Amino acid sequence: MKICFIPFLLGLFLISCDKKTKIEAQVDEIPLEIKVERFDQAFFETEPQNLDKIKKEYPLFFPQGNDDAVWIEKMQNPLWRELYQEVQKKFPDFDAETSNFESLFKYIKYYFPETKTPKVVTVIAEMDYNNKVIYADSLVIVALEMYLGKEHRFYEFPKYIKQNFEKKQMMPDVVSSYFRYKVKPNLEKSLLSKMIYAGKELYLKDMLLSDVSDADKIGYTPEQLMWCQENEQYMWQYFIEKQLLYSDDAKLASRFVNPAPFSKFYLEIDNESPGQVGAWLGWQMVRSYMENNEVTLEQLFAVDAKELFEKSKYKPKK
Repeated sequence: MKICFIPFLLGLFLISCDKKTKIEAQVDEIPLEIKVERFDQAFFETEPQNLDKIKKEYPLFFPQGNDDAVWIEKMQNPLWRELYQEVQKKFPDFDAETSNFESLFKYIKYYFPETKTPKVVTVIAEMDYNNKVIYADSLVIVALEMYLGKEHRFYEFPKYIKQNFEKKQMMPDVVSSYFRYKVKPNLEKSLLSKMIYAGKELYLKDMLLSDVSDADKIGYTPEQLMWCQENEQYMWQYFIEKQLLYSDDAKLASRFVNPAPFSKFYLEIDNESPGQVGAWLGWQMVRSYMENNEVTLEQLFAVDAKELFEKSKYKPKK
């Protein structure tokens, strides 16, 4: 029986690969060119006496109410200038990233044809790790100071946060920002709804970032990803036995869904576990749902958590 089953599995694999190849071929044919503007360079290479010129060129980055002295001080401040130099060392050009943006937005255009081709503007901001990338319809703003490498001396953040301050996290961050722009916020309070909402975002990365590892999609190390894979059944059993899925306890999101140094089962395994295990489980549910139902990404985004869970036929891997 096992021998006979192998050709069936091989056939499914080949069909899947053929479908993927056809999609990739169609994506490659989409005409698209991304324009990048290095505001970080323009700002710090501008002489103070020419401030008015750059303000006219980039009015978005000069909100009213701030005196010119604020911008001139930033231009000349030794710490800001040192940060600028570090960014230039890491990103002397933006060619590889531009190519990645073009590849990503071809996939976005394939699945969401109405999406505008955005202009990408690079900046040096305030090290806001919650807003490393901002997608806004026809504009993508990238804060380059957040991609200098996790070991950079400027980063005084917990390890679980700064481990994703790498170049390779830029495209996953773009997809996350695009998801939050496109998909309505989850207003349901149950843990299940928050798990599945996070799972939808991760599944979008599956569809748009074919060359990115699962670990990088969720911001894990390979070891953290393996921990989830090896403990999937155990985690699921815990959630079921504790009746957590439909609980409205607000603390559950911080315990299991939001970024954290570890997940809080309140057991000995806590220090071994990564954060966001609930998001990872939600991802597996969404994957199972998409495997067992013929729906588009738009339909996936619209379906509520309870219906998705019931139709997913999700079973944790042993």
